[in-house]
Amino acid sequence: MSDTTSNSTSAVPLSDVGPGRWVLDPARTTVRFENRTMWGLVNVKGVFTKVSGEGEVLAAGGAHGSVTIDAASLDTKNAKRDKHLRSADFFDVETHPTLVFTATGATPTAEGTAQVTGELTVRGVNRALSFVAAASEASADAVTLTAEIPVDRKDFGMTWNQANMLKPLTSVTIVARFTRQAS
Repeated sequence: MSDTTSNSTSAVPLSDVGPGRWVLDPARTTVRFENRTMWGLVNVKGVFTKVSGEGEVLAAGGAHGSVTIDAASLDTKNAKRDKHLRSADFFDVETHPTLVFTATGATPTAEGTAQVTGELTVRGVNRALSFVAAASEASADAVTLTAEIPVDRKDFGMTWNQANMLKPLTSVTIVARFTRQAS
């Protein structure tokens, strides 16, 4: 996986985000995906509606944690397509019900971004992933990070591609809001 950057232009400093345990706010978190199909003429867009996560901000300012996505919660507003995406051709939700990103490190920068490194697990396949997330909110009690991440579906064994209609890269956009967990 290549290192990518977020498209956000209005990042806020992360200096108010202090050490402690943080939990993902699923009501204010979105995980969207988009893949070009029909030889690049049409975009399939969708969202995963069930997501959870937690993390820890360390005293030195770095962080680690995980985000878990319910693979069966994908919604493209097309029931037939969603059924196919849940099948063994793609996410294989019967065998692999979750997608998990484990952040082994998140290092804040002065520009209101964080360099995030970790591992993405999809269909039981683990791949290193590194990207930049921009903070749109950062306080003592909440932080919201946004990142756009290109993911090559072939890296995770998703090779179905009838008539070579699908582009290999899927764009994943995550807006993750974490709140401080009470001690």
